[in-house]
Amino acid sequence: MPMTKSLQRVRGTQDILPELEIKFHWIREQARSLGNKYGFSAIETPIFEMSEVFHRTLGETSDMVHKETYTFLDRGGDSVTLRPEGTAGIARAFVSEGLAQKLPLKFFYSGPMFRYERPQKGRYRQFHQIGIENLGYDHPFSDVETIHYAFQLLKILGLQSSCKLHINTLGDAESRAQYRESLVQYFSKFKSELSSDSQLRLEKNPLRILDSKDAADRKLIEGCPKMQASMNDHSKKFFEQIQLGLTQLEIPFTVDEKLVRGIDYYTHTVFEFITDQLGAQGTVLAGGRYDGLIQMMGGPATPGVGWAAGLERLAELVSQDLIPKTILDVAIIPADEAGEAWALTVASELRKQNKNCEILWNGQVGKKMKKAAGMNARFAFILGSSEASQKMVAVKNMGTGQQSTEALDAALRMI
Repeated sequence: MPMTKSLQRVRGTQDILPELEIKFHWIREQARSLGNKYGFSAIETPIFEMSEVFHRTLGETSDMVHKETYTFLDRGGDSVTLRPEGTAGIARAFVSEGLAQKLPLKFFYSGPMFRYERPQKGRYRQFHQIGIENLGYDHPFSDVETIHYAFQLLKILGLQSSCKLHINTLGDAESRAQYRESLVQYFSKFKSELSSDSQLRLEKNPLRILDSKDAADRKLIEGCPKMQASMNDHSKKFFEQIQLGLTQLEIPFTVDEKLVRGIDYYTHTVFEFITDQLGAQGTVLAGGRYDGLIQMMGGPATPGVGWAAGLERLAELVSQDLIPKTILDVAIIPADEAGEAWALTVASELRKQNKNCEILWNGQVGKKMKKAAGMNARFAFILGSSEASQKMVAVKNMGTGQQSTEALDAALRMI
């Protein structure tokens, strides 16, 4: 019977089969382990929040909120949203858990995110991210250290040559406000030529026009004022320190004036690691400083900087050769019914010794041996009625081909 549509995967999702999950796990563990060296601790927040958590922080006119969030009423009538990104949820936790007295705080997170976007290569409606949040430091070198963590991770993943760092500054609140005014003055002259989305942005947050993918908008953006012309001395010095620190750590970068963020809470530094190996979806890892976020959520003014990276995109770029091959210590091969019963005990003893083993139940002994070789088993334990009656094990070294019959204790010591 053919599978009905209701039993197919939902569009924009994927089944993460074992081979890909092994790669995901390896990448997560590299990031988590590296984070320990920088003082980051793991945190988990719910995959859904009250909608206000995202709508207030991301901005009602942002594409993410306006077009992409999965928002619905629960049975209690509350509006809840599946998280489209990780930072806002962690900021909510900082406020609701009263963590201000524990600053500075460094968090590492990983997990699924949800956005209703047009599915394409490397972009899913349920996708997975790793990310960090560095809270409590307003020093520009905190940004540098955060970028250094990302740079070192990409190096571990073998991607340092294919992912290029682009940086820009949005300035502080004063500089951003002045830039906003200059953008309003400029784009107001061309309001009728802007896309309908950008006409709305002009009223709410003109900086978001710079994120537009509309062809007509892009043409107008080419001639718009530059951020640098609106920056005060503090913002200029902050950005100079960023560049100084990156240069000192020998992290190559490009200053990209077109790099902005369509989210309200960003200030000062924004950055992306970009590749040309994923087609149009070139951003591999992105982040920036968000000093206004926690205060926007009702907490105390708290500086912060962080980044996030998509596991799907990282996995597509990471070479399979870097992923450690799964090694099976022992394939247990019962030869008859008595051997099958004995196999349960042998497997239990192996697992007590922290050895990986698998009992191959189906097929003839010859086919089971071929299966064991295909599983990269180091040893095969062949168990028949003779071995079971004497509590013995026929041990075959799959590398050398040598075989001997041993007492169980002796066989365990051979592994």
